[in-house]
Amino acid sequence: MTQSIATVALVVRDYDEAIAYYTGALGFRLVEDRAQPTAAQPDKRWVLVAPPAAEGTSPCRLLLAKAKNATELAAVGNQTGGRVFLFLHTDDFHRDCQAFKTRGVEFLEEPRKESYGTVAVFRDLYGNTWDLLELT
Repeated sequence: MTQSIATVALVVRDYDEAIAYYTGALGFRLVEDRAQPTAAQPDKRWVLVAPPAAEGTSPCRLLLAKAKNATELAAVGNQTGGRVFLFLHTDDFHRDCQAFKTRGVEFLEEPRKESYGTVAVFRDLYGNTWDLLELT
């Protein structure tokens, strides 16, 4: 049996601001943006973004899910209680780190070498923390 995690839901305040950030600042691609209105959520959309991937690989995608109530809105930016939430692997740490900084991404630390690779923690538009990581 072959399994993989295909999509991770990320609760956001607004679809369009989230799309702009993840495609602009992080360079992700917009995979899908489809209206899915319901009686409770007339503006509901199915929005998927994904990082650029190597040929023949299938990256995990993010489902940008607009918070629909006060409880979900309170979780925006803190879905893991302050721990690093997502790990973005790269084939060129310094290229991507510099590109992110140029586009306004906030890094919380200087890059560091670890036994497993080069890493630095950054914060996204909503305050979620990510590792940018180039494995050795």
